[in-house]
Amino acid sequence: MAIPLIEGQAAEHVLADKGYDSDEIVMAIEAMNANPVVPPRSHRKTRRTYDKHLYKERSAIECMFGNLKQFRRIATRYDKLATSYLAFVYVGAMWLWLK
Repeated sequence: MAIPLIEGQAAEHVLADKGYDSDEIVMAIEAMNANPVVPPRSHRKTRRTYDKHLYKERSAIECMFGNLKQFRRIATRYDKLATSYLAFVYVGAMWLWLK
């Protein structure tokens, strides 16, 4: 499902984890004139290079979303309206930033 997800999107870089390290996905990313930032799996015979600094940025964002899920209201999405939910995501992000 990764290829249909990125089709038609415009990006300079596409960041993904090792689970998306396949030749088809990497070729689809390169076909859209983007740089794939996908670390190679350990069993890959020919190693590809990737931007390790940019991948660490992805990891920091993923950890932030994981920390946001410590707020029960965000994790279970109690709010009926998307604007109310987004407002509490902002409050949670501010709480984590100030912490």
